[in-house]
Amino acid sequence: MSRITGVLRRTFGIVRDHVGTDHLGNKYYFIPEQKTWTGRPVRAKRMVVAANPTEYEYIEGSIPMEWDAWIRGRRKEPPSIEELLKNESYREQIKLKAKDVEEKDLALQAKEYEEGLVATPAKTLAKGHAATTSFGKQEISEDPTSTANTFQPGSWMPKK
Repeated sequence: MSRITGVLRRTFGIVRDHVGTDHLGNKYYFIPEQKTWTGRPVRAKRMVVAANPTEYEYIEGSIPMEWDAWIRGRRKEPPSIEELLKNESYREQIKLKAKDVEEKDLALQAKEYEEGLVATPAKTLAKGHAATTSFGKQEISEDPTSTANTFQPGSWMPKK
């Protein structure tokens, strides 16, 4: 079946050139500007044949950024293997640096909390689901609460 469609494409002027394949198995093609057998011009196109052709199984990141830029016409030349490897290692370095900075920040916050330089963060947790009628309503608390200029005294309830 694929041989027949290949012959028909070549006969009717729709030829695609294989440009490259990424590490995920996606194949990238360039269809040059040409005329069909009826003389109608077909503008140049760039396309990808996904390694996983089912649309519902597509996940973000299935096409590398460099290839996505080439397909959308933001770059003229397709990415080279060296460029892809260089950018991937750079992204990994950035992830490691971000993880280190986050760990240092958490350690600094913990130190500041222990020294009393910074108040511990308020726990804001809305209980329930937004569709319920009681969402966002204040629950009666034994502890007094204070926000800005308002003070809500706590209420005592007997233990059950």
